[in-house]
Amino acid sequence: MGTGKSSLVLRFVKGQFYEYQGSTIGAAFFSQVLSFKDTAIKFDIWDTAGQERYQTLAPMYYRGASAAVVVYDLTSKNSFERAKKWVNELQKSGNPNMVMVLVANKADLETIREVTDEMGEKYARDNGLLFFETSAKSAKNVHELFYEIGRRIPKDASSSPGSGLKLHTINQEERSNKKFCCSN
Repeated sequence: MGTGKSSLVLRFVKGQFYEYQGSTIGAAFFSQVLSFKDTAIKFDIWDTAGQERYQTLAPMYYRGASAAVVVYDLTSKNSFERAKKWVNELQKSGNPNMVMVLVANKADLETIREVTDEMGEKYARDNGLLFFETSAKSAKNVHELFYEIGRRIPKDASSSPGSGLKLHTINQEERSNKKFCCSN
């Protein structure tokens, strides 16, 4: 809760940031398309609530997902410890082929940092996760995060039911007709 998950998604999908973002109730759904050479990946994103009372709903959103992004607030050690619990939950109950990313958000608040970059990187490395340090406010590494996920998703995984990602091959005619775009 309060890590900036919704802010990261809004920055990625709409290019927006709001200084005050209300808490997510249950989950919110977003969609975004990224192009990679001859392929486009449609990200179907479930932004789940961080409050404890919604934790029991989370499995229905991540079951069968091709990727998961676990976000913590780098100004809070408690947030980092909660993120570790989510990683354990996903490793235990999620798709075994899932691309998992640990994200240290709020890099713009470096002066009040409680979790060092080295701590996050070490935990990610020890648990087979990708690691990014981001700032939804400044947009630091937000698009890079999603491009890296898209690069690592197995092309056959994205077409499986419930994967959360849709894979589209874009031919030259579709590009010239502009049937695909980068935002909704």
